Amino acid sequence: MATAPRVSRNSRRQGRPAPELIFGDLWPYDPAPESADPKLKTRYDLFIDGAFVPAKSGRTFETINPGNEKKLADVALADAADVDRAFQAARRAQESVWSKLPGRERGKYLYRIARLLQDRAREFAVAETLNGGKPIKEARDFDVPMAAAHFFYHAGWADKLAFAFPGASVSPVGVVGQVIPWNFPLLMLAWKIAPALAAGNCVVLKPAETTPLTALKFAEILQEAELPAGVVNIVAGAGETGAAVVSHPLAAKVAFTGSTEVGKIIQRQLAGSGKKLTLELGGKAANVVFDDAPLEQAVEGVVNGIFFNQGHVCCAGSRLLVQETIADALVAKLKLRLRSLRVGDPLDKNTDVGAINSKAQLEKIRELVASGVKEGAELYESPCRLPAKGFYFRPTLFTQVSMSHRIAREEIFGPVLSVLTFRTVEEAVEKANNTAYGLSAGVWTEKGSRILKLAGELKAGVVWANTFNKFDPTSPFGGYKESGFGREGGRQGLADYVNLS
Repeated sequence: MATAPRVSRNSRRQGRPAPELIFGDLWPYDPAPESADPKLKTRYDLFIDGAFVPAKSGRTFETINPGNEKKLADVALADAADVDRAFQAARRAQESVWSKLPGRERGKYLYRIARLLQDRAREFAVAETLNGGKPIKEARDFDVPMAAAHFFYHAGWADKLAFAFPGASVSPVGVVGQVIPWNFPLLMLAWKIAPALAAGNCVVLKPAETTPLTALKFAEILQEAELPAGVVNIVAGAGETGAAVVSHPLAAKVAFTGSTEVGKIIQRQLAGSGKKLTLELGGKAANVVFDDAPLEQAVEGVVNGIFFNQGHVCCAGSRLLVQETIADALVAKLKLRLRSLRVGDPLDKNTDVGAINSKAQLEKIRELVASGVKEGAELYESPCRLPAKGFYFRPTLFTQVSMSHRIAREEIFGPVLSVLTFRTVEEAVEKANNTAYGLSAGVWTEKGSRILKLAGELKAGVVWANTFNKFDPTSPFGGYKESGFGREGGRQGLADYVNLS
């Protein structure tokens, strides 16, 4: 219950300055912890050929809760031999069962998986928050519902591939190797697996080493849905495991979401191999605010664009380009808004910004922020108090940023916003496109003609107008330049999982 702020009478009488006011201290919320049971096991094995099996080496690794640094579970560590077992199982399932099923039957399995995800939504949301550090309200209201929506959507396509690609002969690619990141573990799994299965392919998937739990819990849903053995196989591990998945000779296609650096390695490795490849990589998105934009709406869009999921979003609006005439007003509103963001326990439903995913990522954010200060940008941090345990970083923005600063060029992948200014439409476009990336952008203006102009001139796979971070299974997502190639979602995403002739 909200309480009125109290100011010490002694402080007033003695003329001491009052401490800096923090909204969370003035009107504190009672803790609202999520109480659903995530039903986590103390140990998870690999999921191969429809069953949970230990790694051949017997090796395991720990996965922790970044919110408090406590161990969650031991996870089997897959090596090349385990990856080979998974691909052999996928090939058997592909040749004997899955590719022979009519589309309407494949669709039934996808519908069943979607419904089971819905049935266990709160359980999966809590597991996602515990292992990844994101606020429970984001996992509950976005990640899990959107994951289920992707399975529903692609279930509808399973028996309509001939209509999706009229005039073409459509066939599945075969066995697909997929590697997903740690920022949206369950959602990225759905983006990868749902279209692959709808198109008649089988899958070997490797989740990120820091967030393997919801992928392995998802394997329980596959068993409950009675998906034929070998259609989906899940192998956990770090870089060596991912490399084994990517390079396996039975992989007819590789789908990777992650860093641009690793994406370049994969592209070089697969060059000339004949394997199909899609890459969804990094970003340094520009959120462009013009002087006619509704400022309050724009502030909320900018905050959502960069602080959603602690900034662990490849399409995060990490560069704010604001027209000079409103720059001071917009920055003032942003600073005020940052003061109201609640940083803390990811399982508290009041939390806006949760834990950074890992200690390594936290150190990377700190290093890049330090470079911004060293290069002369002006730093503003939310005055919030951080928990004593766990990996946390204050919501941060930089002003006085130039295009030469590292914070304006490199992907920080954290809750850090760089503010630049512009005078004309042409300058805004030039600065927005002055990046190696091309994944997303946002435009804030009341002029429809200006929106259409920038949508055509901004070199980004997705351009949002007067909003940001809006996703839908029917809409394709992907980038240009060093943000990768290929699309996920929509008919365009489905096309990357079929052979057309």
